[in-house]
Amino acid sequence: MLLSQLKKGEKAVIKKFDIQSIPLKLVELGCLPENEVELLQIAPLGCPYYFIINDTRVAIRKETAKQIEVEKL
Repeated sequence: MLLSQLKKGEKAVIKKFDIQSIPLKLVELGCLPENEVELLQIAPLGCPYYFIINDTRVAIRKETAKQIEVEKL
């Protein structure tokens, strides 16, 4: 499943993504395979998504979230 398919409050583990297709800043903030993510909320217009990754709150654009594969917990 993709990161963009999570529902509010769901948790998942990042499985894989193309390192060239996501911003380097996300990798620096801990968006790495085997790290746990939780969807906090989705902005009213559907973008961005707000996640907790490694105890850090991160906003990720919908297009970027569609490129990250996860496994729901």
